Amino acid sequence: MTVFRFKDFGENLGTRMLGSSVREKLLPLILASDKVVLDFEGVDVVSNSFADECIAKLLLQMSFEELKQKTTFRNVNDFAKKNIALSLKRRQAINV
Repeated sequence: MTVFRFKDFGENLGTRMLGSSVREKLLPLILASDKVVLDFEGVDVVSNSFADECIAKLLLQMSFEELKQKTTFRNVNDFAKKNIALSLKRRQAINV
């Protein structure tokens, strides 16, 4: 199991540009690992833009089921959880 620490990229994760950069580091880990822990310890803010660009756009590379099987979330505050869930829901609706 691999742990991917979002705090390494800041406490406030807000821009699409940062989300894209983080996704480029995250995707190879997900593809190469059985399970990746997405650890948000120490992260205060995850914006809709960052969540879409970093996490929801992974659905362009894999199905939602595959993403669920290969990742798990840890230490996500309620605000970040809401934005991540909303971005995944929107991206799924677009991809249908």
